[in-house]
Amino acid sequence: MVNIVVVNDDGWGTAGVRLLAKEMTKLGHVTVIAPDGPRSGNGACITVDKPICLTRVEEHDLNGAEVYVTNGTPADCIKLAREVVFKDKPIDLIVSGINHGSNASINAMYSGTIGACLVAAEKGIPAIGWSINSHEPDVDLHWLQPYLSEVTQHLFEEGIAARTCFNINAPVGEIEGIRWTRQCAGHWANELVPIEGEKPEGVLSAWKLAGDFINDEPSATDTDIWAMNHQLLAITPLTLDWTEYGSL
Repeated sequence: MVNIVVVNDDGWGTAGVRLLAKEMTKLGHVTVIAPDGPRSGNGACITVDKPICLTRVEEHDLNGAEVYVTNGTPADCIKLAREVVFKDKPIDLIVSGINHGSNASINAMYSGTIGACLVAAEKGIPAIGWSINSHEPDVDLHWLQPYLSEVTQHLFEEGIAARTCFNINAPVGEIEGIRWTRQCAGHWANELVPIEGEKPEGVLSAWKLAGDFINDEPSATDTDIWAMNHQLLAITPLTLDWTEYGSL
């Protein structure tokens, strides 16, 4: 029996992680370890300033999966899986998501969904991250559903190279194909919006995160952004090695 751990960064109970967990039960025994609330933008952040707690959820409808929630981050979920829940047995595969929001291009750097996959890769555990290009909590996932178990099984059986993981980004709506892609060069602009109104005492200004994504290579047709924009499922291999070898 394949031991699969499902994690996410949107918090336990979101539509994405629940669908992913149910689909993964088709491939093996599923254990969900997820944050108790939203942890978007945490990257591979770990908790160092407070105890990390783990609670088992006894009542759920996830096809026989085991379910745990934690006050920690997605990266903490991987450490809890390896050091606590699976201390005496192997983890065969980590599947992270389904994230509500794209993790294509530079977004992968900030993503807790992908951060969990990178921590898994560091531990030598095969990992696949799933995201959909919408932040709406009730986004229609039924177009993506048929691909979840099929693509995951194919990538797992083909083998995931050491110190790598797969970042899969889906468009909203009907999926017209699958494309191997590279990470698009892009950046965020206008990232902070001032908060109007009365400020707490001593606070001169307050801001909220916003921003506009800028595609730095809009004519490139081999990127994750291009694939999503053309209703294709984008599969991008990522590596732990950030070395820019051309500069050595």
